[in-house]
Amino acid sequence: MKTDKRITSFDDHLDEQYGKSGTESRDKFQEEFETYKIGVLIQEARKKQHLTQEQLAKKVGTTKNYISRIENNASDIRLSTLMRIIREGLGGSLKLSLDV
Repeated sequence: MKTDKRITSFDDHLDEQYGKSGTESRDKFQEEFETYKIGVLIQEARKKQHLTQEQLAKKVGTTKNYISRIENNASDIRLSTLMRIIREGLGGSLKLSLDV
């Protein structure tokens, strides 16, 4: 069976684009990607509950602009604020894991 040398694994692609795991550029990419995923999860949960950004913002005492910035990965978010959005705004709970 022939293998196409142009096809690479996703890990190889990440190594090529952002450096090997443990390098500063790769760690920065991974951190930004995790922040992006949080924004997407909040947006999906909000939409599933048929809430607008403004409605969610009012439930948690913040602004539509702030919710938009979180969902679009343009804002750092404090853990306490994240928990309030999930608990009070979306009626959910936050589960974290730690890889050391």
